[in-house]
Amino acid sequence: QVQLVESGGGSAQAGDHLRLSCGFSGITGSWYNKWDCIGWFREHPGKEREELAAINRDDTTAYADSVKGRFTISQDKSKNILTLQMDSLKPEDTAVYSCAAGDYGLGGIAFCAYNTWGQGTQVTVSS
Repeated sequence: QVQLVESGGGSAQAGDHLRLSCGFSGITGSWYNKWDCIGWFREHPGKEREELAAINRDDTTAYADSVKGRFTISQDKSKNILTLQMDSLKPEDTAVYSCAAGDYGLGGIAFCAYNTWGQGTQVTVSS
C-alpha cells in the first residue's frame, strides 16, 4: 500500500520556524519513479485546502503567494524525503499540513494533478 507520511508538526511561536517532512512507503525506489510532482497543502478549519508549494521531478518549484519568501520546499533524493521549511511563522499559518503526490495536469500552482495524500500533521502558531 502506497503511503505518504508527514512528520515535524507541532507548536511554535510567531516568528519561529518549523520543518515538515514527508516520507514515502510502499513504493520502489524514488518518488519520481511513480509520480511527476509532489507538494504541500494546508487546511484551515472550515476553509478549502490550500496548495502551498510544489516540486517536480526536474526540481522546479512553485509557491503560493501566501507563503512565498517564508516557506521553502526541497527534497533529499538520497533519502527520498520531501521537506517544507517554514520560517517567520504567523498565527494564520495554524492549520493541518499534508503532502501529496501526483502527475502533470491542469490547474494549481504547479500544474500537478494530485492523487495520493498523506494523513496530515497539525501546526499551531501562537502569537
